[in-house]
Amino acid sequence: MILTADAKKNRLFAALSDAELARWLPFLEPVDLPPRKVLHESSSNLTHLYFPTTSIISLLCILKDGDSTEIAVVGNEGVVGVSLLMGGLSTPSRAEVQSAGQGFRVNADLLMHEFNQSSSVRHFLLRYIQALITQMAQMAACYRHHSLDQQLCRWLLLRLDRLNSDQLVATQELIANLLGVRREGVTEAALRLQRAGLIRYRRGRIIVLDRNALERRVCECYAVVKEEYDRLLPANERPLIAEQGPKLRPVSDGSGGRTIRPRL
Repeated sequence: MILTADAKKNRLFAALSDAELARWLPFLEPVDLPPRKVLHESSSNLTHLYFPTTSIISLLCILKDGDSTEIAVVGNEGVVGVSLLMGGLSTPSRAEVQSAGQGFRVNADLLMHEFNQSSSVRHFLLRYIQALITQMAQMAACYRHHSLDQQLCRWLLLRLDRLNSDQLVATQELIANLLGVRREGVTEAALRLQRAGLIRYRRGRIIVLDRNALERRVCECYAVVKEEYDRLLPANERPLIAEQGPKLRPVSDGSGGRTIRPRL
């Protein structure tokens, strides 16, 4: 049985009223999200949307030659698969787990039905989409205009916010792939941060020693993204939504007849 407290580890569910969230609990499927697990490939049809709680998902732009760059990061503040809500059955990006943990998934047909029928669900998801678009736009500018040291600081801070921890597990090769740069560049940037006493890096484990110094060193992109998420998805206030939406109705899951039936 899924408890309300478990679901509220994701900020989108925490933004719902207790009554609204209670309607969702029977339809949230707990999932383990191991590292490097692909939740959806580019151009594949989306069957589920994922709500991370203790994991971090990278949205990756994949080029024809196989190279990739991270265009957004999703953690306990969001959901993976929002292109479905904007009318697309697929997306050109890949969603891949970068930090292992847990989350919930919801059948895409059910969520689309609720998005179309419930103003409360539509309200909080559209707010999240606006924040996600801001992150994507800011990261594009960051790759073009800021130094690798600043990009690495931004990369670290965005993950620390979503893990509520001062430690990360990531190889230099992985970071280089996500930032779209050479591994040697990441090695040099990490060494500079380590010599300055900001981080300790050893065998794929990064420990942040001085977060305040990291925030002073990072480019403006981190603050822009964080402030937009905090504005649209406040973490410590009364629920954004208090209305009672329509009851969940049976929705086909696309398997040729089987339906998801509410147990309310």
